[in-house]
Amino acid sequence: MLGWFPGHMNKARRQIKEVLPEIDVVIEVLDARLPYSSANPMLAELTRHKPVLKILSRADLADPERTAEWVAYFDAQENMRALAVTTTNTRELKKIPKLCHELAGAVRADRDVRVMVMGIPNVGKSTLINGLAGRKIAKTGNEPAVTKRQQKVRIDGRVALTDTPGVLWPKIEDQASAYRLAATGAIRDTAIEYADVAIVTSAELAKRYPEALTERYKLKELPPYAAPDIPHDIDADGPKKPDFLAIAGFDGNAILKDIAARRGGLRPGGAVDLHRGAEVLLHELRDGKLGRLTLETPADIPPPPVQNDEDNQLLSDA
Repeated sequence: MLGWFPGHMNKARRQIKEVLPEIDVVIEVLDARLPYSSANPMLAELTRHKPVLKILSRADLADPERTAEWVAYFDAQENMRALAVTTTNTRELKKIPKLCHELAGAVRADRDVRVMVMGIPNVGKSTLINGLAGRKIAKTGNEPAVTKRQQKVRIDGRVALTDTPGVLWPKIEDQASAYRLAATGAIRDTAIEYADVAIVTSAELAKRYPEALTERYKLKELPPYAAPDIPHDIDADGPKKPDFLAIAGFDGNAILKDIAARRGGLRPGGAVDLHRGAEVLLHELRDGKLGRLTLETPADIPPPPVQNDEDNQLLSDA
């Protein structure tokens, strides 16, 4: 599976671990279109003893019904709250300090609530910091990993924020998550073959939002849905992993060819430029031109791995 762990991210992980004992509340910024895939399991492990506020950013790009499902899911977890926001909407951001105080509980009257803001690259974390501060504090950009070091800022409502660099985990085991992260631009376009990302995304959109896909690209019809067979082994050197394209049930390659042909990707002789189709689909998805879409629901969260007897024995011996 996808492995991508630059040196500055390893350094950021160490810095987070050092500062955490002084922190009252953790804010984890997630992409509202993929709240599971954009949640870093490494951060969850680091912060498991801290109250957490899950901020679902880019809520204006996400399906509002699915967002409500995610907020309810997170609110049902112990010591956790969730809030869906558009990070440029300062009115929505004003709710955050109050939620931080509620999660922190009793804090000495002579100090602020100490909050650490975390998240993977390119989920709107820096835009959130700037909105809360009311001025430009954190550098923003469309490329992942813009923030390179910790920054501290005091905001209204007696809250002291510590911003951290965007941190990806060393290896993304879940193939579905890797493709969804690539589709929204959370990982660099060079991390996975660009056309492959668009092919998988086409199939996913056909399954979840067929009307939006056909209307945007004036497609006459989508390929028929075919119930997937047993998932293929796509990792010969490791445990069997599901072929995400196979289990989507739609021919994403055919859909992307149709999109490319209708959007300037038809070449002399009838050849179709899939890269052109990928550029159109992924750029427009990221810009919200297909409408408000969410690429996963709480039902898509995979079950935890089953531990065998040997694993249980190791745990009991620890």
